Order: sequence, then structure tokens, then C-alpha cells
Amino acid sequence: MEIVPHSDDSTDRSDLVDVDGKNSKFVLCQRCDAKVLRPGIAVFTEKELFLPSMKKKSSLNTSEGSLDGDTLMTHWLVTDIFDFENVGITKDVGRIKYLICADCEIGPIGWHCLDDNTKFYVALERVNHA
Repeated sequence: MEIVPHSDDSTDRSDLVDVDGKNSKFVLCQRCDAKVLRPGIAVFTEKELFLPSMKKKSSLNTSEGSLDGDTLMTHWLVTDIFDFENVGITKDVGRIKYLICADCEIGPIGWHCLDDNTKFYVALERVNHA
């Protein structure tokens, strides 16, 4: 008889999310390791969001044709822009601003809709944790 471990998701996030559903580790830039968020600041959430492919900031402000990118489901939700340790924000792209690393300007690592100033999403797949 084969025993198959039960998992409702292919990725185990138990080491990233504390008992309150918040980030248990520092959230870091994948490129330069700059600290984006301190532990205990952001809430784990699932929301389908499209983010363009990772590029330097100057490439994100163009809206020529369709963008290459990824539809991502897992994010850290931050409700106050001042809770970030190190984040930059692009110019408006329609009703969206993209979050980037303020040190190396790579991104987008996250997404913010101008319709709601209390929701800033950082994609788990676009950051490291330590």
C-alpha cells in the first residue's frame, strides 16, 4: 500500500507564515538582498494578480502592447506603505503602480491599485525570505 502525503498546495509555507498568518521571516529582494519587510508585518493572502516580468524600473513605465509576465496567486498583503523597509513605486500604469526594490530598482515585486490605498501586494515568488 502506497502512502501519499496529503497537501492542499504543492508548496509548504509553514516556515514563512506564523500562527497569526503573518510573515515569520524578513522579506528580501531576490537580486540584492535588501530588506523589503520585517517579520510580522504582512498577512499571507491569495489573490490572482498579473505582474510583468522582472525588469529595471525604466522598463516598467512603458505601456507598449502587451506585457510579458506572470499571473501569481500568493502574496504578502501590507496595509500601510510606511510598513515597508525598502520599496520603490513606479509611475502609474493605468490604475496600477508596481512595487520595486528601492535599492536595485528591480521589479515588479508587487502591485498596488490606486482605487484602494490600504492594499499593497508583494508576490511570494518575486522575493526571498530569511
